Amino acid sequence: MKIFAAELDFRAIAREFKLPETFSPELHQQAAAAKDRYAEERRDARDVDFVTIDPPSSMDLDQAVHIEAAVGGSGGSGGDASGAGGWHVRYAIADVGAVIEPGSELEAESIRRGQTMYLPDDPVRLHPAELSEGTASLLPDQDRPAVVWDMHVNADGEVSEFTLYRAIVRSRAKLNYEGVEADRLAGTLHPSIALLPELGEARQQSDLRRDAINLRLPSVSVEKNTEGEEGEYRLDIEPRQLMNDYNAEISLLTGMCAGQMMVEAGVGLLRTLPNASPKDIAKFDSAAKALGFARGEKSVGQLLAEIDASTPQGMALMRDAQGLLRGAGYVAFGMGGEDVDLSKAVHAGIGGHYAHVTAPLRRLADRFATEICLAIAAKQPVPGWVQERVPGVLESMKRTTQLANQVDRAALRLTEAVVLQPWVGQNFHAAVLHSGENGANIFVSQPPVIAECQGQPEEGTQTVVTLIAADPVQRKVTFAWPAD
Repeated sequence: MKIFAAELDFRAIAREFKLPETFSPELHQQAAAAKDRYAEERRDARDVDFVTIDPPSSMDLDQAVHIEAAVGGSGGSGGDASGAGGWHVRYAIADVGAVIEPGSELEAESIRRGQTMYLPDDPVRLHPAELSEGTASLLPDQDRPAVVWDMHVNADGEVSEFTLYRAIVRSRAKLNYEGVEADRLAGTLHPSIALLPELGEARQQSDLRRDAINLRLPSVSVEKNTEGEEGEYRLDIEPRQLMNDYNAEISLLTGMCAGQMMVEAGVGLLRTLPNASPKDIAKFDSAAKALGFARGEKSVGQLLAEIDASTPQGMALMRDAQGLLRGAGYVAFGMGGEDVDLSKAVHAGIGGHYAHVTAPLRRLADRFATEICLAIAAKQPVPGWVQERVPGVLESMKRTTQLANQVDRAALRLTEAVVLQPWVGQNFHAAVLHSGENGANIFVSQPPVIAECQGQPEEGTQTVVTLIAADPVQRKVTFAWPAD
């Protein structure tokens, strides 16, 4: 979960985890001088009205989208403007592999860093800003090198055909989630994404996606209290916009196409996640009961798809459901090394084979997975430089993913401790998510916090607890039951 808190200083966390907060002058120079190695081979797709959808302050724009009704369906030529006959989706992804020279120090540094670390005040980026927020970013009104995923989706949400190719693109607009949500409600969506809501809903109901565990975690913002309010800060849940979820479906769709083509070709770099154990599902059901949600005969994925993740209870259940998605990793196959059972190399959060290919400005694996897909599409062998580097990419992603999780938890716990510090000794209403001999895990809705609780309140119940510690130095919040 990302937390945005301009009022708090997270540099101590960056130093504690030894994050590389700066780039050398030489790396800045390399990034500024980076050239497109495939400029002469690209299709010209500047006639396609791509748009980006990102947070307002984002400058590292990985993805741009354009959706139109499928030709030949009721929304095609001579038809109406709906996607009743399916959709033609073009998804342009920043072509980072084209501007980072194999063997360069810029490449070596990206392999060391692995991914962008999203500290709330200032991210620790994978690439220098000259590249990630400049020449490689799909900024509006700029010609940019991209890999275009060209996909046809049937009215039932299933993919009928797809391909990918290198192209030169030009985004028409830099949109943001709040703005496009307002446009959706007003019926004034940009023409390039006017069909995104119905396509997103169709994808959510497609065969593989219907029962998949899809976490829709809202952001938590830290706001300084206005004059007259007690305490210096407060935690607010930022509403999870429907357009955010619909847009996420396009990224998931692309990753599933990538996974499919890799498996069919017998070579690839998949993102994997094992199915949750019965024990973990039982723990989830207990938390759902405590928060007022009844799963009944529904799958976990169906229940999560129905709840409002912008409410405190919905957010808490989404966060608890993270326990069902443990053991994520990457697996390479068809490039030497150990044999891989592809029937087990699936992603439980997706519902099938999946590859990370849509965020190369922020995640190392996407750049190399994309190069593999481009080779498959061109019916060419995977480039030798890609195969040589895959073991290092796998090691980097494993190491930095663990580090990113630690950094995220540290930032969240620091924020919670700062916000709650003035309230030590006060009572709070809480839902008991899990309880055992060593204490309990509870959810407090105001402010929205999941924390440890001393004592053994009954699991699955609502109760009152006392805040007994909120230590920003230790980044620890503790409640006690029964309440004083």
